[in-house]
Order: sequence, then C-alpha cells, then structure tokens
Amino acid sequence: MKILVKRVYDKPDSKDGFRILVDRLWPRGLSKDDAKIDVWLKAVAPSNELRKWYQHDIPKWPEFKKRYFAELDNNSEAVSELVNYLDKPTVMFLYGSKERQYNNATALKEYIDSMLTQ
Repeated sequence: MKILVKRVYDKPDSKDGFRILVDRLWPRGLSKDDAKIDVWLKAVAPSNELRKWYQHDIPKWPEFKKRYFAELDNNSEAVSELVNYLDKPTVMFLYGSKERQYNNATALKEYIDSMLTQ
C-alpha cells in the first residue's frame, strides 16, 4: 500500500488510485464530477478552530502538526475509518490548499505512516 498526497485541483490520473478528500470544506469551484473523489472524510480533517488558527502560516507548521496529531489521537473512530481504506494498492490524500508542502494532507500522511510503522 502506498499513500500519496495531491492537490484536489490537479487533474485526476489513473495512477492516483483510491482518492480520499481529507479536507473539512468542499473545494471552491470544483464539481463533484470533476473532483473524481472516491470518498470524502471530513472527520479526519483538522478542526475548524485549528484550521483557522493555522491559516497556512508556515512558522506555525510544527505546532499545527502537534495539535492536529493530538486531535487525531482523540478521534480514533475517524482514523479507523480512514485506515479501512488503506487496503488499496495506492491511496491518494487530496487537499484544497494552495500550499503544497505544509498542508493537512501531508501532515495526515505523516501521522498515518508513523502509526502503521509502530
């Protein structure tokens, strides 16, 4: 199983595998048909409070991840639901942010990778 991360606005590709939107909000201006999303898991996204606090302010990235991981630790039901989809050969975590490196999908991948290697 391979987890990848991609911006939801980037063109879907057959190599994407199973596509999971991991944002709390639906991406602006994108139709459900164009998004080609297999499942939308709002529950694994950062809380509205955390999302608004972070606002992709890169110096806050380490603290954002710490707080987000704590939220995930306290949301085992949502994390379990996500893990149930990881039986596919390739899973793509999709996010809407313009920030390609410091976004919730990247943090979520780090969290899941760490969890699966324990």
